[in-house]
Amino acid sequence: MALSDRSRESLLPSFLYTTSAARSFATGASRFPSSPAPAPAPAAVGGGAPISIQAPREKIEMYSPAFYAACTAGGIASCGLTHMAVTPLDLVKCNMQIDPAKYKSITSGFGVLLKEQGPRGFFRGWVPTLLGYSAQGACKFGFYEFFKKYYSDIAGPEYAQKYKTLIYLAGSASAEVIADVALCPFEAVKVRVQTQPGFARGLSDGLPKFVRSEGALGLYKGIVPLWGRQIPYTMMKFASFETIVEMIYKHAVPVPKSECSKSFQLGISFAGGYIAGVFCAIVSHPADNLVSFLNNAKGATVGDAVKKLGLWGLFTRGLPLRIVMIGTLTGAQWGIYDAFKVMVGLPTTGGVTPAPGAAEKALQASA
Repeated sequence: MALSDRSRESLLPSFLYTTSAARSFATGASRFPSSPAPAPAPAAVGGGAPISIQAPREKIEMYSPAFYAACTAGGIASCGLTHMAVTPLDLVKCNMQIDPAKYKSITSGFGVLLKEQGPRGFFRGWVPTLLGYSAQGACKFGFYEFFKKYYSDIAGPEYAQKYKTLIYLAGSASAEVIADVALCPFEAVKVRVQTQPGFARGLSDGLPKFVRSEGALGLYKGIVPLWGRQIPYTMMKFASFETIVEMIYKHAVPVPKSECSKSFQLGISFAGGYIAGVFCAIVSHPADNLVSFLNNAKGATVGDAVKKLGLWGLFTRGLPLRIVMIGTLTGAQWGIYDAFKVMVGLPTTGGVTPAPGAAEKALQASA
């Protein structure tokens, strides 16, 4: 059922994502004649009923249920696939954090794993990685879009524009609290599988074995360090990405974002994501060391981790590898997420935000 003009207006904030033209169309659709209906789809082979495929020109309504569903699906694809792809790096990084005497460096770490477990050992734990980070990505991106609009509506157009960075931070933090609840059980099993050879082959046997050993609540013993790692990471990931992309379009691109090709916009999404990922890795690395330590040893505490690793070790152990991994990971995630949004007819994330009221003034001038 089509949305009324009033409900459509209520779904669109004054400045997020949409261009002036798009907002003008949304607020003044009744002034323009409707576009011609797309040609009917050809009949399926064999004389069956035609397959209905949404025409590319039919955009998903911003902040409608379909919009949030698309962002959730994009988050699943971006986080699940990218984390699974870097499983070898994650495996070496976790073992360097747990046993630095054995895994002295990135190169030697790969050599030890190859010698002891063969090439297949590099992807140990890929199933809990894929499922856990798919669940996390669904909540992270879907709820970020929801909370970003929610806090923008509370602030109002003027303050939402003025304090947009605070809105990015609050929205991403709120989303990550929920996302980590979905991730935590998978993360616990993943770390145990990756750092204790012989514990389990993967998720199917590792999850029940973990529960028998430490109980169902044991799956969440790392939730606080996980929040400590992921919430600052995600706040940096989203706020810095939005800021970096806006700066690129404002200072480095000679034409407005709306005039750039989609492939060029996706390239900016990847570049902005990679730079944001470097900041993310630095901010969240101490908590990442804690998560690996706590999930590896039964009954371990934060005090045990600090005593064994030391404060300097918490901040630096495995950091170079994690910068490479998280930078690549974050860049790829934003590239995939925005590519999915483009595929379903949504604009890419970020860009120069117009001043409040600019769209309305432009509409009045063109009337």
